[in-house]
Amino acid sequence: MVFTNLKNKKTMKHLLAVVLIAFSLNGFAQQKELVWHTDVNKAINISVQTGKPLFFFFTGSDWCGWCKKLVREVFVKPEFKKWAAKSVILVEFDFNRSFRKKQKLVQQKQATFTKQEKEMLEISRSLQVRGYPTVWIVTAQVNDGKVALNNLGSLSANPLEVKGWIANANTILKK
Repeated sequence: MVFTNLKNKKTMKHLLAVVLIAFSLNGFAQQKELVWHTDVNKAINISVQTGKPLFFFFTGSDWCGWCKKLVREVFVKPEFKKWAAKSVILVEFDFNRSFRKKQKLVQQKQATFTKQEKEMLEISRSLQVRGYPTVWIVTAQVNDGKVALNNLGSLSANPLEVKGWIANANTILKK
């Protein structure tokens, strides 16, 4: 009888451990990753439907040190993810090495841009992006099939900590 009691206690402990692990894994699975859009038109449609402004992140993901630091110190933090999920529609414009090589080939008439790449360049020029990283927060209005972007403000990598960065972004959103 004592042996079965000990065996039941061990079984219960194992069962309890399995249940706790299962609940923990379920909690992690429910945390949604942020969606960074690369299709501007899709992001604009979502923005118009939800009423959330667009968060344009201009980056050189594979060569820009400050871009990498901004992602590492701000964009991957839980506080930013929570803020972004309720506040903005994220859009990434990545001017990585392969895109920059393609720009040279297009200038030499050895390649052509896709529609999406043309839109990325057009928006970058219209917002006068001069360096990376640059973040613009804009609202979009669609009238007669034409999109008008209203610039609320821009941000750089500073401050390179999540709470200060979100505070600066919230100042822009209050406009």
